[in-house]
Parts: sequence; C-alpha cells; structure tokens
Amino acid sequence: MERWYGIDTVPADLTGSVVTIGNFDGVHLGHRAVLADVVDTAHTYGARSVAVTFDPHPAAVHRPDSAPELLTGLTDRLDLIAETGIDACLVISYSESFAAQSPKEFVRHCLVDVLRVRCVVVGEDVRFGQGNSGDRSTMAELGERLGFDVRLVRDVTAADERRWSSTWVRELLAAGDCAGAAAVLGRPHRMRGLVVHGQARGRELGFPTANLATDASGTVPADGVYAGWLLRDPARVGPGEAVRRPAAISIGTNPTFDGTVRQVEAHVLGRRDLDLYDEQVVVEFVRRLRPTVRFDGIEALVEQMRADVLEAADVLEVPRPEQLPAVQ
Repeated sequence: MERWYGIDTVPADLTGSVVTIGNFDGVHLGHRAVLADVVDTAHTYGARSVAVTFDPHPAAVHRPDSAPELLTGLTDRLDLIAETGIDACLVISYSESFAAQSPKEFVRHCLVDVLRVRCVVVGEDVRFGQGNSGDRSTMAELGERLGFDVRLVRDVTAADERRWSSTWVRELLAAGDCAGAAAVLGRPHRMRGLVVHGQARGRELGFPTANLATDASGTVPADGVYAGWLLRDPARVGPGEAVRRPAAISIGTNPTFDGTVRQVEAHVLGRRDLDLYDEQVVVEFVRRLRPTVRFDGIEALVEQMRADVLEAADVLEVPRPEQLPAVQ
C-alpha cells in the first residue's frame, strides 16, 4: 500500500480513484467492511482504491481534554488498513484551518481535484467538512454536481445487532475483556512502544519483562495479567529466532511493591535471556487471566507468577515452559 502524507504528496499522474473517508481508529470489522467494498468497487471502475484518514484524530484538535484514547497509533492503523488490500492511504494533517473547510471545499479540492475520484464509498455515519456538517446526503448531492458516484455501505452489526464501533472496543478494554474486543476488531488488540528500563524486579524474581514506554501507542486495557503475544521487528531478530513470542503481560502499578506508576510489561514465556531494551515491540492481548492484586510477600507473588505463566501457555496453546523460577 502506498502511503501519502499530505495532499501535496499524491502523485500528479493519478488518473482515477475510488475513495472512502474516516478515522479508522482500531480498523475494526465495520471499517474492514467499508474498506473491502472500496477495493471491490475500485476493481469494477478500473481505478485505484484509496482510504483518506486524519492525523491527529479530530477529537484531539477540537476537544483535547476529553478526546478518547486511540485504539491504534498511526503506524498500526496504516498497517491494518494495508491488510485489507487498499492500494493507497492519504494521511491528512488535521488542524483547525483544515477543519474550517466547507463540505464542498473539502470534496472539490481533496477528492475531485487531487484524487480524481470516480466513486466515494461511505458508511452510514460519515461526517465531513466544517462542524461535521456534511453527511451521506451531502456527499450524494455533491456527487451529482461534481461528477462522481456515491456508494453506501450499511452498518455491520454483531449478533445482538449492536453496531461495530471504536467506542464499543474501548468499553470492552476498560472492562479487561480482550477476547470481546478481539471479536469486534477481528484480531487481538495491540499496543506498540519502545522497551525501556524499569525497576528490574521481574528479572530479580526470575521473570524478566519488557517494559513499554509510557508514550506507547494503543489503548491500555484494564489493570490485570493477560495472556498474549510479543512481536519484534523482523530486522532485529537473529537467525532461528521467532518474531512472535507467547507472553504473560502485566498492567498495573505493582501494588505489592507500593508502586505508583502504571506500567505495561510483558514476560516472554520461557525466556530469561532476551535483551529488548531500546527496541520497538508490539504487544497483543488475547485474554485476561486475573485482576491485579497486592500480595503478602515475595513468596506468594512468585507462586502466582508461576501459575500465571503456566495458564498463559495453556490459553495460547503453546508448550509450558520446562523450567520456572523456584518459589523463594
């Protein structure tokens, strides 16, 4: 997938496109349905399939104090969009001045003049232009006036008829229900961040962890211990090393040690030798094993950590580690 950062980077020789517009936070199953329709429609028109998205998220510009935590950072959002088969994604830098454009100004300049749009594929809740004043009816009217078709994709819903949405995923993650979130996303929820030095308590107890920096991208699920995966950059992995490793992931403040800083840290099952410092990794959450609790001493904590590792292996359907640190 080609990635165009800014309207001025779109190739001048683009002859036609089928376009959809959205924030695509999380790229959940509803987004994927729209993006898949764009790909299919583009084949019909003999044109390029293009997704238009925004960075930062509009809510971060208009209401920064109450903007939701994003499910995915830009890197993962684009990677997930690419998985749908879209030919190109245009990332527009969102600002107050950009938001001041009327729906017609945005459509004429961005879609018609730059992307040479032949068809716009929209979901039922599409909004665009100043004050979000443009909707699907506005797009249809502009299509008639400016010479492009408009195709509506109906909302995709779950079995209980609730509409797939980023808000729903956030609710599930806030409850620690990563399995439920994965059902809406169509994949495990993920975070991406740099591995930084922590207190090294896990290493001292025999369970070294990769601590994500506090600016890691992706919504942090509820405090607790999770079974999941740690993914490394293939360029950083040596011969014979797996890119994707099973992990037990802890989220919380380490209450046994009176911690105050909330951390996300992942222990790769059966590995005490990995040096991941200053490496960017992805952590995927599969299932919550238990809530975060305070233990009465190191012995009880280590005993529970041993149980967590074994349970994580069972959940992930991987072999249990043969050797585990002894209870102190």
